[in-house]
This record gives sequence, structure tokens and C-alpha cells, in this order.
Amino acid sequence: MQQLEKIDVTVLEPRLKHPTVFQAFDGLEGGQAFVLHNDHDPKPLYYQLLGERGNIFSWSYLQSGPQIWEVEIRKHEAGKVPETLGEIAAKDLAKAEIFKKYGLDFCCGGKKTLEDACREKGLDVVRIREELSKPQIQHDDYVAVLDYNNWSSTFLADYIENVHHVYVRNNVSGLRELAKSVTTHHGAAHPELNMIYEKVQEIINELVIHMKKEEQVLFPYIRQIEAAKGQGGDTGACFPSVKSPISVMEQDHEVVATLFRDIESLTGNYSLPADSCNSYALFFKKLKAFYADLVLHIHLENNILFPKAIAM
Repeated sequence: MQQLEKIDVTVLEPRLKHPTVFQAFDGLEGGQAFVLHNDHDPKPLYYQLLGERGNIFSWSYLQSGPQIWEVEIRKHEAGKVPETLGEIAAKDLAKAEIFKKYGLDFCCGGKKTLEDACREKGLDVVRIREELSKPQIQHDDYVAVLDYNNWSSTFLADYIENVHHVYVRNNVSGLRELAKSVTTHHGAAHPELNMIYEKVQEIINELVIHMKKEEQVLFPYIRQIEAAKGQGGDTGACFPSVKSPISVMEQDHEVVATLFRDIESLTGNYSLPADSCNSYALFFKKLKAFYADLVLHIHLENNILFPKAIAM
């Protein structure tokens, strides 16, 4: 691997530091990079570079103090769009834990860049990039580290059906019964439960119809496209665009995700009231588990399966 040029700004006069970095950056070709060496966090430079040159570079911490900071600054290749939240999570699902920590939606909101998403929420993008550059510890929700990106579209569709669709079908009945029971017994003291119950019903109804559309229409269509491609066929001539049915599925995902965000708001992020019973606690636990599975389910479709299908 070629050694990157290192710019040590600690040896420069203060007035020359930023101009030197800008000059080096402007001299880069697309895809090239250098390493910035400093004795403090160069975060202000990030914002200045972003403001004056635009979102055309990546900023990756190689060392973060306490005495030395080193950052790899790489110019994007011409015409290359910066990575989105969904693409980052697709490459390394462990990074999704950082997105969850800061409330960054990498599923339905996965088409936004990190900069755009942080700007909308008023978050410190440099701090989050620094966290993303560190090795991630797998969270319990994502304990299985699977290489989804290298799976065929057909295998991934089969996996989604047999794992995530089956999970939904195995759990909707119990979730519906718990919602009804807890609302019946505690709804008078906690009227928000009535709204939560209605939203749970909407989620279940949406998902049941959504999964049928995937299993009977979209997934068979994707399998046909992949089979035709494997046989050397012209998929563009054989099939109309898959973008339209995919767009419908993504809209369905957004509807269900919005309903779950409403539930999180109504429950104070699943905070149990003082008078809650075991069923109340189990209801919230099941809701959180159901949503955790749904987040991965939507991620696999929006950020991996659907882009693969469109590329074909």
C-alpha cells in the first residue's frame, strides 16, 4: 500500500496551517488522500473545508489524542456521491449501533449522507465520524455477523422471507393480544395506550399486506431478473423497471417506521409507569424486540436487496 503524504501542521506558523492544508487538498486528484498530523483535534478545519469546498471529501480519524491527532483526508472521485447512512450500514452493520445511539435513521432515512442527517438533527458530525472510525463491538441485536453484501439477490430474498417474514408472522398474534390486554387493564389510567393499541393494529395490518406483495410480486420478479442475467439475457429488454414496485415497498417501510416512532414518543422511549404490571413490561419488551427485527429487515431491503435489483 502506498504511503500517504503526512502534513505535520505542528511545525507551521498558525497563520500558515489552514492555507497549507487547503493547498494540499486542492492539489489532490479524485481518490487521493493525505494524512493531517496535529497536536489537537482539527475539528474546526473540517467545518471550514466543508464550507469552502463542499461535501467532496472523507474525514477519517487514524489517531485521536490525547497528545497526537491524525486524520486521513481523501478527495472523492469525480462524480462519486458521498456514502449514505444506508451504504455505511450495509458495509458494516455494527456501525448501525452508532446511528441508533444518535437517532440517525439508516433504514428509511438511509439515502441521506451523514453530513446531511447530522445537520438536520444539529449533531456534531465530526464526533460521529470519529466514533465510526473506531472498531465496533457487536450489539446483541446484531450478534450474527453475516456478509449480506456478497449474497445473491435470490438468496437474500429467500433469507428475508424465511427469517424476517417468519418472525413477523410468529409474533403478530401475541403482540396484538398483549396490546389489547394491557390497554384494557391500564387504558383508563394511561390513555396513551389506546393510541398505541391503534398504531400496533395499523403496523400489523400494513406488514401483512406488505409481505404478501413482496412474496407474490416483487421477490419473484427479482429472482426472474437475476436468473435471466445469469443466463446472459438482456434484463433491460426482458423486464420493465423494477424501480416502481421497489418505490412502493419503500413507502410501506416509511409508514411502518413512522408508526413505531410515534409509539416511541407516546411511551417516552418505552419508559414504564410506576403502576405497570408484568404484562405491561412484557408488552414494551415485545414492541422493542419487534422493532429491532424490523429495523434489520428494512435495512436488508432498502440498503442491500433493492439497490442490487436496480443495478441488475
